Amino acid sequence: MKTHFIAIGGSAMHNLAIALKDKGYQVTGSDDAIFEPSKSRLENKGILPQEMGWFPEKITADIDAVILGMHARQDNPELARAKELGLKIYSYPEFLYEQSKNKTRVVIAGSHGKTTITSMILHVLNFHQKDVDFMVGAQLEGFDCMVKLTQDNDFMVLEGDEYLSSPIDLRSKFLLYQPNIALMSGIAWDHINVFKTFDDYIDQFRKFVASITAGGVLVYNEEDPEVVKVVEAAENYFRKIPYKTPEYEIINGKVHLKTEMGDVPLSVFGAHNLLNMEGARHICRQLGIMDEDFYEAIMSFKGASKRLEKVEREDKGILYKDFAHAPSKVKATVKAFQEQFKKEKKYGFLELHTYSSLNPVFLEQYDHAMDGLDEAIVFYSEDALKIKRMEPISPEFIKEKFRNDALRVFTNAEDLHSYWETLDKTDAVFLMMSSGNFGGLDLTK
Repeated sequence: MKTHFIAIGGSAMHNLAIALKDKGYQVTGSDDAIFEPSKSRLENKGILPQEMGWFPEKITADIDAVILGMHARQDNPELARAKELGLKIYSYPEFLYEQSKNKTRVVIAGSHGKTTITSMILHVLNFHQKDVDFMVGAQLEGFDCMVKLTQDNDFMVLEGDEYLSSPIDLRSKFLLYQPNIALMSGIAWDHINVFKTFDDYIDQFRKFVASITAGGVLVYNEEDPEVVKVVEAAENYFRKIPYKTPEYEIINGKVHLKTEMGDVPLSVFGAHNLLNMEGARHICRQLGIMDEDFYEAIMSFKGASKRLEKVEREDKGILYKDFAHAPSKVKATVKAFQEQFKKEKKYGFLELHTYSSLNPVFLEQYDHAMDGLDEAIVFYSEDALKIKRMEPISPEFIKEKFRNDALRVFTNAEDLHSYWETLDKTDAVFLMMSSGNFGGLDLTK
């Protein structure tokens, strides 16, 4: 099968391209910019475009599938040529469904926790050498490529994202998967640039539940009131399995899960991670993994990339980075950090980086998000606001919305870096929350 990727360099797209190459497909692609690690990984597989840009002449009538990434624009010249030739154009999730429509599809959805839960499930399955197809949005220890597609596997585990499918398909990605088994971890308004109201956002999850195949299974977080409302209002037939935070204890800085089989020591911490773990356990049950086997495997789970991930520093400083940027994720991560490090001085850094997090209306959601830290720092770039064509935001406005007068607010990367240099990294613990990089801050030094 001959496939062509428009915007092959994306974190998800390049993984799919590699998976198809490994499956024996003929793969080509284009992009106007490709960064690491995508660049090296594509190059190693021999499918890195020779030059950057869009080349309509690459689009030929013998291509079986054109896969369109979100990074491409609606007026992309390669897309226009594909339409002109009448080629089959797929969004990323649409193509994944085509690859898995004869398998049992397991879809993990939710505003927060879906990457971690999917990673936990894959870790357990990998530990017990149970082979499945999969797609997950973060790098996981022990896995080379985060997309796997085969002819023979019975199951496919998919991280289900509520964001748009492609520039020409404005449906939420997870609405294309039609899960046989699903999980919903939580609902908290996100992607405000696309979903203008909270109800519009919730409606995506209503549609997701409605897309579960007849007689399927939904594992859901019964501690989230919005999730419960969606599940209770569903009219289609499926089996409902609720889960909640399990009992646990912190002993000498290590979390121990309380189970019927005794205490299970874990390598991760935070109540939200243990809640995620319960959801993963119930999904693994559906895949034939018994609880005893689940606990045996999960003890060695160290977390998904950038999810409370410990950074190895040149000194002996304790620093964790986390992808948290949406309000609900920030609050859960800060709470976990406080619980884990009760005696140490705690610094928390948050970068407001996304369209939503810089929206004055959405900023209301961050009220008290950084409370309980000894030092709380928020950074956003005034230049980023200009690039996004957004109105200026004052540090005073940020403090007001966070309901935290003690908040330190930086709007210039150089000032933030100068402050960072003044801190003794071995005298405290540090939590760095961002989907960016704090203006190029090196967290290892």
